[in-house]
Amino acid sequence: MKHFKTISEFHQFRDLPKPQHPLMSIINVANVTHLSADEPKALSFDFYTVAIKRVQNAKVKYGQQPFDFNEGIMSFMSPNQVISIAVDNKAEALIQSGWVIYIHPDFLWNTPLAKTIKQYDFWSYSLHEALFLSDKEEAIINSIIQNIEQEYQANIDKFSKQIIISQIETLLNYAERFYNRQFITREKSAHEILERLEALLDNYFNNDNIVNKGLPTVQYIAEQLYLSPKYLSSLLRTLTGQNTQQHIHDKLIGKAKEKLSTTELSVSEIAYALGFEHLQSFSKFFKAKTNLSPLEFRQLFN
Repeated sequence: MKHFKTISEFHQFRDLPKPQHPLMSIINVANVTHLSADEPKALSFDFYTVAIKRVQNAKVKYGQQPFDFNEGIMSFMSPNQVISIAVDNKAEALIQSGWVIYIHPDFLWNTPLAKTIKQYDFWSYSLHEALFLSDKEEAIINSIIQNIEQEYQANIDKFSKQIIISQIETLLNYAERFYNRQFITREKSAHEILERLEALLDNYFNNDNIVNKGLPTVQYIAEQLYLSPKYLSSLLRTLTGQNTQQHIHDKLIGKAKEKLSTTELSVSEIAYALGFEHLQSFSKFFKAKTNLSPLEFRQLFN
């Protein structure tokens, strides 16, 4: 793996001109040297990457997930994430278009964005969960990028940094809005994920998994659905108003209610069957979710 600590290092690696600013750069993808078969197997950076681009005849792997860049997409990488690129040697030369912005965390130092940038969930999305832009959305994003590029190429003065950061923040806010739109407009695939989640939780709770392994984690659920934890939670919040953890807890409460209302198991036995080591923990959890103790709930059916 090849790791880049500075943006200047990466520019040199790609035979690009020296960046106008050591902590921030914007690159027209068409100017990037075409990839070759001896590319490093993996790349990682100490800086943020925002990309909107189209690349043909190359397969990109982000984490463990492959993704085809042939469609125009917008993607985000936070520092120290790993990306690998494999070139199709049998295909013709790469055709590339788009923009990439590199932002070192130090560029944001002592600005409001330094504190809020990590709050955007898409930094933790996998590449196959990238943002697919409509033509209108792509025009908006390109307009903002052109504003950043214009300021980047201008003579640096005391206003330059704040103007660029303001434009970057606008770019991130639009990306968040467009992701929310994507969750809604890709209704079929989104609801298929929701159905798979329900089936996965049903299967987990109907077997002995919960006794042997405990409550499923968000990480486990996301891995089983081949999604990143952040993407799954963001999708579920948009569709249902609840994140992944809340769905897990709802399923747990549903199973508890089922056992309390349809079996003669003691509350202690039910608590153990649902993965709780202590009755007190189960009772506290149940009351927090239902405003009733397990015994009070059971009495409703007697």
